[in-house]
Amino acid sequence: MQTVNGGRRAAVKIQFIGGARTVTGSCYMLDTSTHKLIIDCGMFQGSKELNQWNEQDFAFDPQDISAVVLTHAHIDHSGLVPKLCKEGFKGRIFATHSTVDLCSIMLPDSGHIQEAEAEWYNRKRRRRGRALMKPLYTKEDARRCLSQFKGIPYDKITEVVPGVTVRMRDAGHILGSAIVEMWVSQPNGNAIKLVFSGDLGSKKQAIVKDPTFIDEADYIFIESTYGDRLHEERVDRGEILGGIVRTIQKQGGNIIIPSFSVGRTQEIIYELSELLHKGKIQPLPVFIDSPLAVEATRVFRRNQEVFDEESQQYLQAGVDPLSFPGLQFVETVEESQRLNRVTSGSIIISSSGMCEAGRIKHHLKHHLWRPKSHIVFVGYQAQGTLGRRIIDGAKRVRIFGEDIKIAAQIHNIEGFSAHADRDGLLEWLSGFVRKPKKVFIVHGEEAVSLKFAEIIGESLGLDTYVPRRFETIIFDDAAEMTTLPQEETEHLPLPDALETALAALSKASLEIQEHVKQQALSPVQKQEVLERLTACIEALDQSVQDCEI
Repeated sequence: MQTVNGGRRAAVKIQFIGGARTVTGSCYMLDTSTHKLIIDCGMFQGSKELNQWNEQDFAFDPQDISAVVLTHAHIDHSGLVPKLCKEGFKGRIFATHSTVDLCSIMLPDSGHIQEAEAEWYNRKRRRRGRALMKPLYTKEDARRCLSQFKGIPYDKITEVVPGVTVRMRDAGHILGSAIVEMWVSQPNGNAIKLVFSGDLGSKKQAIVKDPTFIDEADYIFIESTYGDRLHEERVDRGEILGGIVRTIQKQGGNIIIPSFSVGRTQEIIYELSELLHKGKIQPLPVFIDSPLAVEATRVFRRNQEVFDEESQQYLQAGVDPLSFPGLQFVETVEESQRLNRVTSGSIIISSSGMCEAGRIKHHLKHHLWRPKSHIVFVGYQAQGTLGRRIIDGAKRVRIFGEDIKIAAQIHNIEGFSAHADRDGLLEWLSGFVRKPKKVFIVHGEEAVSLKFAEIIGESLGLDTYVPRRFETIIFDDAAEMTTLPQEETEHLPLPDALETALAALSKASLEIQEHVKQQALSPVQKQEVLERLTACIEALDQSVQDCEI
C-alpha cells in the first residue's frame, strides 16, 4: 500500500472503529471532509476484554457526527447507538423501517441488561464501600434515542447528508437487514461508490428474502463471519432438528435451544411449524422463554410485506408460519421458573444465543447435567462465551458460581446460521459486474478474515485487504486508495509492585502448564486443579472489578 501523499487533498477517509479483525462491534466512520458519518454503531460481545471496549471513549467526538446509517438491528451493529446519543450525537439514524421497529424493542432491552449488570456489581461494591459503577446506558437512554431514527424503504436512493446518498438493499440476514450502497460526491464531480455488506444471510432462509446482488462498486466492505467454512444444507438442518425431536418423544428428555431473540428464534418457530405440518414430528409443547423474542415475533408479524415468497404463500393460504398448536410464549419470571419442573417432552427456546446472559443460563443449569437432555446450538458462538466452551467440548462449566458437569447431548446445527458461509459470500462477490478496486474483509475473527482474503484472491482474482482496528483508509479525488497506520492504543504504566506481581503470575502460570503436561491426573485430581484455578481467577477478577478509585 502507498503512504499518504501530503500534496494530494484527501476527499474521503474511512476509519475502522470496530468489525476489523473481530466478529463483533461493527462500526466504521466515514469522513467526507465536510461531514462525518457512522456506518453501524455496534456493541462488542464475547470475551471480557471485548466487553470492556464498550466502556472506552469513542475514537471521535459524538457531537461531530452528522448522521448514522445502520445495516440492521442486531446489537453488535446497533448496540452503542444509545451511548452515542447520550454523549452528544444529535443527528439522524437512518435504517430500514423494519430495523427501526426492531431497534425500538432491542435497544431498550439492552439498556435494561446494562442496568441489571451494573446493579449486580454494585451490590458487592456497596458492601466493600467502593465507588458504584454506572451502566453503559439505561433503558430510558435507549428510549430517548429512538426519536432520532428515520426509517427508509428498500431500494430507494436517499440523501443522508449533503453529498452522500445511500440505497438499502435486502441482505437476507434478519428482518430489515440491509446492504448499504453509498455514493460519496467528489470535488471533481465524480462519486466514489462504497458498498457495505452488513451481515449477509444464507440463501433460502425462512421468512427473509435471499441477499440482493449488487452490480458495481469502487470499494466493498464484506463480512467474514463464516468465511472459512461451509454450512450444512438447509434440507439437512430440518431433518437433524426433526430427528432430535423424535428422540425425546421416544426416549424422554427436553430440548434446550439457546437462540438469538431476533431472527433465529422466529426461524426455529417456522421450521418446527413445517415439521409439524408435514407430519415429521408429533405435537409437543414449545416454550419461547424470552420477553424480547415475544416482542420481536410481534414485530415480524407487523412487517409481513417484506417476507420471502414462500412465507407469503403460507399467509395467502391462511397459514401463520409463526404459529402452531403447542407454541407458548413465556413472559414473566414466574412462568420461566415453572419450566424448571418440566423434565421431559418439551422444547425450550431461550436467549441469549451465546449463553452469556438471560434465562438460558438457568435452563442450562437445570439440563446440562441430565443425560437425556439435548442442547441444540443454532447460531454462531463467539470466542470466550459460555456457548463456545460447551461446543468446544468442555466437560464442566460454571454457571451462577456452581460447577456443572456436562452430561447432556450437545448438537451444533450450523445450517440454521443467518450468516452466509464461504461459498455464499463468494457467490455474492462474484455478482459484481464491474470489478472493485479493493475488497476489505471485515467483521470476522482474525484468522478467518485472513483466510477468507486468501480465498477471494485465489478464486475471484480480487485485490483484498484485512484492516486492523483504528486503521484509516483514504480515498483521494481519483478514487485511489492510501492508508494511514492504525492508532496505537495508549497503555498507562502500572505501579512497579503490581507490574512485578503480574510478571511473577505469568511465570507461575507457565510453570503450572508444564507440570500439568507432565502429569497424568485422575479425574478427582483434575477437578481439584480446576476448582483451585477457578477460585484464583474469580478472586483476581473481583479484585480488579473493585479497584477503581
